[in-house]
Amino acid sequence: MEQAAQRRLRAPGGGRVPQLLYGGKLDFLVFDYLSEITMSLLTAARARSPDLGYTPDFVSTAIAPYIKDIHRKGVRIISNAGGVNPLACAAALQEVAKKADVDMKIAVVAGDDLMSEKENLKGAGITDLESGKKFPESIHSMNAYLGARPISRALDLGADIVVTGRCVDSGIVLGPLIHSFGWNRDEFDLLAAGSLAGHLIECGAQCTGGIFTDWHTVPDWHNIGFPIVECSSEGDFIISKPPDTGGLISFGTVAEQLVYEVGNPQRYLLPDVTCDFSEVSITEIPGFEGGAVKVHGAKGSPPSTFYKVSATYLDGFRATAVCPVGGPKAVQKGKLTAESILKRTRLIFSQLGYEDYSAVNIQVLGSEDTYGPHARRSIDGQGPREAVIWLAVHHKRKEALEIFSKEIAPAGTGMGLLLMSSSGKERIPGIIWGIR
Repeated sequence: MEQAAQRRLRAPGGGRVPQLLYGGKLDFLVFDYLSEITMSLLTAARARSPDLGYTPDFVSTAIAPYIKDIHRKGVRIISNAGGVNPLACAAALQEVAKKADVDMKIAVVAGDDLMSEKENLKGAGITDLESGKKFPESIHSMNAYLGARPISRALDLGADIVVTGRCVDSGIVLGPLIHSFGWNRDEFDLLAAGSLAGHLIECGAQCTGGIFTDWHTVPDWHNIGFPIVECSSEGDFIISKPPDTGGLISFGTVAEQLVYEVGNPQRYLLPDVTCDFSEVSITEIPGFEGGAVKVHGAKGSPPSTFYKVSATYLDGFRATAVCPVGGPKAVQKGKLTAESILKRTRLIFSQLGYEDYSAVNIQVLGSEDTYGPHARRSIDGQGPREAVIWLAVHHKRKEALEIFSKEIAPAGTGMGLLLMSSSGKERIPGIIWGIR
């Protein structure tokens, strides 16, 4: 029986390129940069300058220092680092290639930007997927999550580097697999398998123990290895990591990443395929330094006729104060301090005719606030003797938060003994929220 063809893909973060580029033969190097929050930040950057809106670290840190070796080795690059301005990202890469005197074909995947459709979507009564909120007035960006086919087409046409805007994270791995193996649009089990490979490595070192529940079993975080996926044309694949690196690949680390942000594992919706991961098998393979697993069993069915869209909009301003508190009953002291700051500023707002805060969040770190009703208290009932106030406020007016920031410092001298530090005293950033 003829052995199934193999392709090796490696997915590093920008600072781990040498680890993977020089760690052995590879066909593709993929970079995943985007989240909804990242899109908000990149939108704000593009608003400051039309040449911004992509992730500059991809160009300056991940590619520029290694572009000659990338070219020499014939490694092809795929990344969604284009953010909300993939053309500017490609132009910056072209400059890097020119300075290095290497000839590289750089392709851009466009079409995700839906700002030209804003009024049509607004008129259609589109609402937020999760909250049901109405379509906002102050939309800054709208991007559809594209699939893998445009990426595979760019590779078919000979691209050495493919830069995308917003696409599904797994698409930057599925695209090279479609290109390499010629998977058809209706081979849904294979497309689901390739999407699973992308999903497992899309967040880099998360599947090599970076956020593992049993973190104490993961060695050498300082040199954590990034994942390598070796996929066959039949859809089975092995996940490992480079030798002489930290981290861990095990059933547990990979299984936790499998269920990360998938919602319903029997119906994981992607532009190219609807995935069923409920019967996926993860088997540890002995003999690999740092561990390795074989993954198979993904099933697929036709995709929906819709695309998910992520939009960002301006929604006022936010400031945050972080104040360490020491001494007996530190939690109670911290909460009283935060509440007093809010009362004082609300009195000032009332005198100036300002409206109240749009939102307030008081959290006392060290008091197990994040556990809610499941928090554990100390035996003596006094709580910890040190804690940290985390006080975040949201307001429609920048001037209101400038007042808030000026009222943080007095808490360190006139409301009890604190060691005070705060952010936002001079610069109050606007908030750009993401909706989908």
